[in-house]
Amino acid sequence: MKIWRYGDDVNTDMLFPGKYTYTASTPEEIVPHLLEDLDPDFAGEAGEGDIILAGDNFGCGSSREQPTVGLKAIGIKAVIAKSFARIFYRSAVNQGLVLIECPDAVDAYREGDEVQVDPEAGTVKVAGREFTFPGLPPEILAIRDAGGLLNHVRKELEERKAGDA
Repeated sequence: MKIWRYGDDVNTDMLFPGKYTYTASTPEEIVPHLLEDLDPDFAGEAGEGDIILAGDNFGCGSSREQPTVGLKAIGIKAVIAKSFARIFYRSAVNQGLVLIECPDAVDAYREGDEVQVDPEAGTVKVAGREFTFPGLPPEILAIRDAGGLLNHVRKELEERKAGDA
């Protein structure tokens, strides 16, 4: 697991360059371009279980789903930031990408520190220090566990059909 650290106002163009918006739509097409202008190493080195720490207003800018699709596909466990742009937050929920607002944990992190996150319990540990945030609601966790909103709705519909039979 690796920790990726970024500052304030990381916008959607930094997360996924706008020049690819209409040519990349699948995870396989999106992932190679993630953060290419901000952090050229990210797409090639990020992987399952990695965590992103960021400052204020993470995901600001235009509305597009590629950044959250790509971060989810690459296996990012959580993005922990001081705050998130509203549209990016909604897109992340739709994809089942865990976003956590915990400014104190972000401020406490120093290069090389170990970071652990428990979205259900509402805790982030940085170098052994525990920080709390409101645990994610069961509805958000269910969407995450289903792999995104679309899968969650499909699952609910299948369960309803099975119950009606």
